[in-house]
Amino acid sequence: MHVTMVKKRLASGEPCRKCAEAETWLQSRGLWDEIDRVVWADEADPASEGMRLALEHQVALAPFFLVARAPGAAPEVVTSAVALGRMFAAASMAQSYDDLTIDAATAALADKSPHEVVDWAFARWGKSCAIAFSGAEDVVLIDLAAKSGHAFSVFCLDTGRLFPETLEYIDTVRAHYGIDIEIVSPDAAPLEALVREKGLMSFRRDGHEECCGIRKVAPLNRTLQGRAAWMTGQRPDQSPATRNGLATITRDAQRGLWKLNPLASWSSEDVWAHIRAFDVPFNPLHAHGFRSIGCAPCTRAVHPGQHEREGRWWWEDATQRECGLHVPKDPRPLAG
Repeated sequence: MHVTMVKKRLASGEPCRKCAEAETWLQSRGLWDEIDRVVWADEADPASEGMRLALEHQVALAPFFLVARAPGAAPEVVTSAVALGRMFAAASMAQSYDDLTIDAATAALADKSPHEVVDWAFARWGKSCAIAFSGAEDVVLIDLAAKSGHAFSVFCLDTGRLFPETLEYIDTVRAHYGIDIEIVSPDAAPLEALVREKGLMSFRRDGHEECCGIRKVAPLNRTLQGRAAWMTGQRPDQSPATRNGLATITRDAQRGLWKLNPLASWSSEDVWAHIRAFDVPFNPLHAHGFRSIGCAPCTRAVHPGQHEREGRWWWEDATQRECGLHVPKDPRPLAG
């Protein structure tokens, strides 16, 4: 694809705010280098190339993108960076499908250590593969990614109900590794509607799915748009009732991208051995009996002998203690 970005320059000489935001968004996902050409629609110069292209393609707002899928092909107008990101992801996945299926990827990663899986993923996708950092032992993935030498990205879902210790811990990790962590918040409108209709603690009566859907799942879906893959710290021993048989690499069919679980062969003991051996920062709540840490109203410390998942949504059946972020794997090959 050949992509031309049309940015608006205000009469003051400054770029418009939305143009700057679009550029930042593309850079955060490792897509800025995919822009072949940038032209300006200059408010002070109606004859500028960008103004001419806006008139030719009948586009009123900036930025916009002209995407030619093949040499000599008529360009397609794309009016948002997110839509362009989806287009890049689709093109990347289509290319990947030609030489990589679930079977091939599984074979490539068979018997590989977590650091080899992390290295493989970021060598292939770079910043287009994002680590989902929950503020607990997912930090091991960040540690391995930082040591890989490859570009990578990290995001954290701030549900609005995280423990204060978790919020401080996120900044600790950011400073320790010198990285950016994209903080993703829920959309205000559906959250306010839920609280207005059902109050702040409806999950205790109705189950946690609706609240998690608004605070976690919808923001996750939004932040994964335009990416090729994402990476989690899931392990089978975290929840035998729901994560038994967890694979190192799967198809996230719901969102149309790859999903990697580099710690699928590790236990909790393995994770903590790595944390201690390499002086990796960890959430201080772990030292107070909190083994699985989520939102404050839905998380409590566990006693010796209890499984870590007993501290999450303890009023519900153990087979339902998932927030909805992790959908069952789709066994179909990605190249289908």
